[in-house]
Amino acid sequence: MKVALIGYGKMGKAIEMILNERGHTVVKVIDVDNQEDFQSEAFRDADVAIEFSVPSAAYDNYMKCFAAGIPVVAGTTGWLDRMEDIKTICKTEDKTFFYAPNYSLGVNIFFAVNAFLAKLMNRFPEYDVSVSEVHHIHKLDAPSGTAIAIAEDILKQLDRKRHWTAGSSHQPDDLPVESIREGEIAGIHDVVYESDADSILIRHSSKSRVGLALGAVLAAEFTVGKKGFLGMKEMLGIVTE
Repeated sequence: MKVALIGYGKMGKAIEMILNERGHTVVKVIDVDNQEDFQSEAFRDADVAIEFSVPSAAYDNYMKCFAAGIPVVAGTTGWLDRMEDIKTICKTEDKTFFYAPNYSLGVNIFFAVNAFLAKLMNRFPEYDVSVSEVHHIHKLDAPSGTAIAIAEDILKQLDRKRHWTAGSSHQPDDLPVESIREGEIAGIHDVVYESDADSILIRHSSKSRVGLALGAVLAAEFTVGKKGFLGMKEMLGIVTE
């Protein structure tokens, strides 16, 4: 598999290491200082692009990949207000785009557990629910894409909550999502159901970026040769309904 890497920070370097370990070839690395390489033959020769950049650049990067006919595995969050545009382009222009708010296998299992628990807890209104996430100080978006995905999965199942709100203060029908930026923490996501009698907590805690990087490479391997808008549920066969 010939891969273009877009974004060459800590995640980009971790992905490159795993690509090499799995026998793939990085044909082009594009970062902030060589944007002209989107026009290069080496970039156009890629089978797939893996993109972990910054929210302000992500959407334009995807458009450049589409223009070159290259499938995208997208790891950047913070641009999700334009997700419907991407889905439309995939449908009407036959493009390929794989998106996951988090590429960790463990997180995607957590998503399934979270959705199941929310469906169960819909029967017990005495429990209030909140979401919190902790990440390293370099993370630009808050809440994290993972936390938003967790909150939206809860909202699909829990009739007493109407929408999520950033921060800890909230109205009764709000789902609060609190974000903390601290040190070099790879990522912690908590969902807490609280009643007068007890608390129920589910947590996912990342130990390093390695799990995320491996998941992105596996997603790239899955994406090559496919069309349309793809995600972890398709790749892992996870059913939450």
